Amino acid sequence: MTSEKVDTLVVGAGQAGVAMSEHLSNCGVPHLVLERDRIAARWRSDRWDSLVANGPAWHDRFPGLEFPGLDPDAFPGKERVADYFVEYAQRIKAPIRCGVEVRKVMRNRAGPGFTVETSDGVIEAARVVCATGPFQRPVIPPIAPDDAALMQIHSAQYRRPAQLPDGAVLVVGAGSSGAQIADELLQAGRTVYLSVGPHDRPPRSYRNRDFVWWLGVLGLWDIEAQAPGTEHVTIAVSGASGGKTVDFRALAHQGMMLVGRTEGFRDGKVRFQPDLAANLARGDAYYLSLLDAADAYVERNRLDLPEEPEARIIPPDPDCVTKPVLEVDLAGAGIASIIWATGFALDFSWLQVDAFDERGKPKHQRGVSCEPGVYFLGLPWLTRRGSSFIWGVWHDAKHIADHIATQRKYLAYRDAGERASGDA
Repeated sequence: MTSEKVDTLVVGAGQAGVAMSEHLSNCGVPHLVLERDRIAARWRSDRWDSLVANGPAWHDRFPGLEFPGLDPDAFPGKERVADYFVEYAQRIKAPIRCGVEVRKVMRNRAGPGFTVETSDGVIEAARVVCATGPFQRPVIPPIAPDDAALMQIHSAQYRRPAQLPDGAVLVVGAGSSGAQIADELLQAGRTVYLSVGPHDRPPRSYRNRDFVWWLGVLGLWDIEAQAPGTEHVTIAVSGASGGKTVDFRALAHQGMMLVGRTEGFRDGKVRFQPDLAANLARGDAYYLSLLDAADAYVERNRLDLPEEPEARIIPPDPDCVTKPVLEVDLAGAGIASIIWATGFALDFSWLQVDAFDERGKPKHQRGVSCEPGVYFLGLPWLTRRGSSFIWGVWHDAKHIADHIATQRKYLAYRDAGERASGDA
């Protein structure tokens, strides 16, 4: 069987794949990007209708292109974000081939490089960049009840309130997705139970600066590793309705029922851990610490930014916090659906090389795999806190492209004898 040959194969044409293509082109590296669907497909197909970017347009973009015709402080919708990457790919003339699924990647035993089996034939590649991102396989925990009477979907499948059957909704997970979906359902008139776990809750903005600006000037985007014990802590932030701080107590005062982490289901009932107050306190501590750091930065740099003392006002605890609900009868409460906003797992089953640890996680240093010729891009904390964000993945891609270009230069070296003989 004949096969196509490429120098560097990039798998995935989302934000990571487009960024990778730009930097490879700038380094003169021949490459091909394969995408099983269409450019930035998951922004369109795996997000709810009203989703907007979590950062403003001036920040959540690549350096080479602003969002055309959009207020820099606005939060672009998901379709606008997808269109942005399509336009960017066209501008840089990215060699993207859509509708081609990569099914298997194997290292060649008889020579260098990799054999890549795709839905459109076989490709021989000297290098493979995995740019499939962090949202690969939706995770619903094993505690999910086996109850045909309940509609259960992952947040990746949620689109709009009308999609759900009549009745109350239990949203499990209070990171950015869970908090925004629960709020949307509440505003649509639904009875909503929100299961809140450990989280960080930044201000949407403070003293006329968005929180992404504060993380930047305070150096928090560039933190290289998570603090011990924070691996399962989510961040609750939203750009919805023009951008607003996620305030769980305020949502409760509007009628949302807050509960602790979901413990399990039995006999038609759901049980919750008694940790709601502690989880809210943790979120408050993060929120206030960021305000403290911002105030100190303003004073130290003598910035003329307006004070905002009202930002430190924490609403009083609602009854659901002072008298926590630890068990709910699903039928009695009228709960007809559960939305699992419980994150995603990586799925590299197609990448059959020695590049993973005993837990199946990629082994790499700044995206350069322990398996020579394999690279990872777009993963959370690849090099820093900002790695999975739009601007962060662009900078990570540059490092990987530079590494590939350097390796190509070494391989292109010829000694004096080879040069004299004209051996190419």
